[in-house]
Amino acid sequence: MILFNGTLFETKEQNRLLDELPSKLSDTLLHQTLDREKVIRAFDNISQRLAAGEFESLLQSVDPDSASLYMDQIVRMMSRDYLQKKTEIEFHGVRNDSEKIQTQEVPLGVVFHIAAGNMDVLPIASIGEGLLAGNINILKLPSVDHGLTIQALKMLVDTEPALKDFIYVFDTPSSDIAAIKKLADLSDGIAIWGGDEVVHAVRAFAKPGTRLIEWGHKLGFAYISGYENEEEELTELADHILMTRQLLCSSCQVIYIDTDQYDEALAFAGRFLPYLERAFEKHPIREIGGVAELTLRRYEERIEKHLQGEETSDEKRSRFQGQHTSVTVKKEPDLELSYMYGNVIVKPLPAKNMTDVLRKSKGYLQTAGLICSPEKRDALTRQLTRCGVQRVTRAGHMSSLFEGEAHDGEFALARYSRFINIEN
Repeated sequence: MILFNGTLFETKEQNRLLDELPSKLSDTLLHQTLDREKVIRAFDNISQRLAAGEFESLLQSVDPDSASLYMDQIVRMMSRDYLQKKTEIEFHGVRNDSEKIQTQEVPLGVVFHIAAGNMDVLPIASIGEGLLAGNINILKLPSVDHGLTIQALKMLVDTEPALKDFIYVFDTPSSDIAAIKKLADLSDGIAIWGGDEVVHAVRAFAKPGTRLIEWGHKLGFAYISGYENEEEELTELADHILMTRQLLCSSCQVIYIDTDQYDEALAFAGRFLPYLERAFEKHPIREIGGVAELTLRRYEERIEKHLQGEETSDEKRSRFQGQHTSVTVKKEPDLELSYMYGNVIVKPLPAKNMTDVLRKSKGYLQTAGLICSPEKRDALTRQLTRCGVQRVTRAGHMSSLFEGEAHDGEFALARYSRFINIEN
């Protein structure tokens, strides 16, 4: 489906609508200004109605086991308090530089959002940020979108008709390069949610001068150097791993242990597996397709190693396989993507080697869930941030939302805006 000027159209109407789009955008840019209060009021209205259970059908297409998590995030991200705090913090620095020159924040213009499909609320959040900055927003839906995004944005436009000229949604497949390039050419900025391949592809066809707003895939990890409350902290970490399915940039892929002893990492893995198994009972995974694909990939690698005689005795004893989850211990310390869905990697990494190891992945670091004794927290937090980590949280809060937080080390609203100078 396509959302165009507040109306839903079938996908087959794409080319006709693309032909109409340039004049629509020009007319809006020339004659309309988006009132930020209307944006906040519209989102807050939807937030309250969702919280009251009015639109539970919106989440029917989402994994039912994580629907409550999505609901809590959507309700909070759309609330007036959250959005007002975001704008206050992110535009706090706009000021007059002198008596003669005035500095103003203005919209970038037209922002083309190429959304990723690893979390159903991300496309909505990206559009929300574009609207708060006053932009016209064009969204390319991810191929795995379940219909939540376009329904929610249609609801938003119906709630506040003034937004209809500022939201356009296309379900254009990634293979339709001509249509995607046409949308990119109409845009002043392109917000890219995706991995390296997507970023490289967009860089190749984006016009010079178009601002590329890259929200590339990142990796999260936990770092353990002692405990405040071992039982509670490991329970929360396991819950986080199963609740997020390790699909988010902030999810825990690797658990680093502050040691240079491989046997200590093995001992931890054996202790941690029961925590994962209990977390699975609380947050069962029913996404059969994703689990099956990753399971096949894991066993293919093991069979390959066995046939080639490459599987060592260390590798054999490094796997702790539960009924639903697993822990794999590896000696090689570099950060990597896990098998996800409750299959985590454990690696020894003494604090003295942390900087050398993590700096190799500096462009991909996002969230570190830090578990440590209280006297170490400040020093380890400082060390992690100097390695390039963008967020340091408690291990159970790695994917939690915090009011006023930056995204991947930057304020999104500033990236969706221009700051101009006008002489009085």
